[in-house]
Amino acid sequence: MIFSLGSGALFGLFFFGGLRWTVTMGLRAQKPAGWFLGSLWLRAGLLMVGFSGVCQGDWTRWLACLLGFWLVRGLVMYAS
Repeated sequence: MIFSLGSGALFGLFFFGGLRWTVTMGLRAQKPAGWFLGSLWLRAGLLMVGFSGVCQGDWTRWLACLLGFWLVRGLVMYAS
């Protein structure tokens, strides 16, 4: 469970760090829609592959992974 929780936190750092980078780059871009759509698909795709690989169909691991992801989301929102 600790591994799943930690993995979820790392996935959250990747996801929300990527979102922050995307917003920064998208605001400077000539065509920001490409940045936002491409980043969304890349981040969501890698997130789902990562979750599936770590959790391997076990619902308790999914919950732990989601909890780690959710905790990082809260920290990012609090820090902003």
